[in-house]
Amino acid sequence: MAKRVGDHFSKRARREGYPARSVYKLQEAQKKYKVLGRGDRVLDLGASPGSWSKFAASIVGKEGKVVAVDLNPLAHSYPNVISIKADIHELPVERLRQIAECFDVVLSDMAPKTSGRKDVDHLRSIGLAEKALDIAVQLLCPGGTFFCKVFQGSSFDDFRNSCRRHFESVRVFKPKSSRSESVETFLCCTGLKRNDIEQ
Repeated sequence: MAKRVGDHFSKRARREGYPARSVYKLQEAQKKYKVLGRGDRVLDLGASPGSWSKFAASIVGKEGKVVAVDLNPLAHSYPNVISIKADIHELPVERLRQIAECFDVVLSDMAPKTSGRKDVDHLRSIGLAEKALDIAVQLLCPGGTFFCKVFQGSSFDDFRNSCRRHFESVRVFKPKSSRSESVETFLCCTGLKRNDIEQ
């Protein structure tokens, strides 16, 4: 059943012109939480092959901007999307501030290369999520939104609590388009607290 669901979304993505099925996870979140808005400036971490960036650009429109960051290039170029090939651990936030003084939304679909060991993969996922959170806190505009993928495991609650220290609302979201056996889940964090905004 899980494989059939995955195949269905993969075929649908190809049919609709998206490079990966992951787009439907963001679409579900958009429908439920209105993560993205017209004119928003969006930072997309772990953007390759580009499904989230393409979808985000379609929502923010010409008035907005999407900055896509990944170690790998995007599968295609998209209108209103600026692509940066970089390691987030080495990318200075000042470089991103040159593009936008602050961002309304930070997205992170980053995931580690899986090892087959759930505990190891979970901790690597937490490490990426913590880096994404750090970037979000530094670059989000007042009241901004952080939408992040993370693998469930022993440190999940600690990471969620870290998000709660920075945001007014933190909600756990499991998209229907995720494979049933997948340990991935998402946190939708809204309302960056004012004491976290750099002066």
